[in-house]
Amino acid sequence: MVHFVGAGCGAPDLITVRGARLLAKADLVLYTGSLVNPALLDDTKPGCEARNTARMTLEEVLAAIEAAEAAGKMTVRLHTGDPSLYSAIREQMDALDARGIAYDVTPGVSSFCGAAAALHAEYTLPGVSQTLILTRMAGRTPVPDRESIRRLAAHRSSMAIFLSASMAAALSSELQAGGYPPDTPAAIACRVSFPDEQLVRCTVGTLGQAAQQAGITRTALILVGDFLGAAYERSKLYDPAFSTGWREASK
Repeated sequence: MVHFVGAGCGAPDLITVRGARLLAKADLVLYTGSLVNPALLDDTKPGCEARNTARMTLEEVLAAIEAAEAAGKMTVRLHTGDPSLYSAIREQMDALDARGIAYDVTPGVSSFCGAAAALHAEYTLPGVSQTLILTRMAGRTPVPDRESIRRLAAHRSSMAIFLSASMAAALSSELQAGGYPPDTPAAIACRVSFPDEQLVRCTVGTLGQAAQQAGITRTALILVGDFLGAAYERSKLYDPAFSTGWREASK
């Protein structure tokens, strides 16, 4: 059987308990070597084969899985963060379905969660933003026109922008063209939860300069929105003047 496992956003202890248990039992680990922390492989059992898929095509990955299945071995396909985001997992699952190979998926801690934790931030602040957009700049991989940064920026909601650190200056221009004021708070979270983590606070208008000065061109998430600022409303959930299904208003 094949187990797709989210490795988490960096630190080896941010993998889920289920993911760690599966990893410890695997006979073959196919891991995204360009992003997954190699320290996770320290917990595999003796004799486990680990292969870096950064150097493999989809066809080679599938061939490795088929060979393991034929030998009665268990495979862990280890993806960075959570497999549901920018992992190309769908095409792998469809190919396994076509081959009659059973699989399951164990979610992981995405970098957008790790970045918020590192920055002590909350994306959904009352009176500020109740929507989080996860997206990316168009590059070698295009995005639909309706999902361009410029169009999404019109919402002025919280944004976590993946795979765009190398285009920070262009991203800044698109965000402003879409509607974000240049003084909107922003942050660059690079290699979150790794020992060399970098957190750079800036604004939408200074994104390009901040990325250049920090030398950040990859493996970074860019966060944008007023949720990074200081002003917000108190949550009704714990307001003594607000009744809930669990308690009555006290005053």
